[in-house]
Amino acid sequence: MARVLIALAGLMGAAGVALAAAAAHGADAGRLASASAMLLFHATAILACLALLARGLLHGGIGLVAACGFVIGAALFAADLTLRQYAGHSLFPMAAPTGGTTMILSWLAVTLAAVVPRADP
Repeated sequence: MARVLIALAGLMGAAGVALAAAAAHGADAGRLASASAMLLFHATAILACLALLARGLLHGGIGLVAACGFVIGAALFAADLTLRQYAGHSLFPMAAPTGGTTMILSWLAVTLAAVVPRADP
């Protein structure tokens, strides 16, 4: 699972840089800048979660839920804004707010994973 999350973080990082470039060169591309930022920030957050999990500093199950939530939330948010920019319509109703809420809940899960004691095998 960790390798899948690392690979997804890499794809998110690449997409974030590509969207940043598109935002820098496109007219009225503020949505793309926001999409880029969410992908780049949360790609890094995924890698940080995995590093903290490997060090035993986060509760395993909760930390993995948080990392997966970062992937899902950032993907929904960025896909919705990018589709609005290029196609003129949303991914589905409330896609960006759903992604944003998922990212917020994932940050709260990181907090919980830090304070809930790990079960030692």
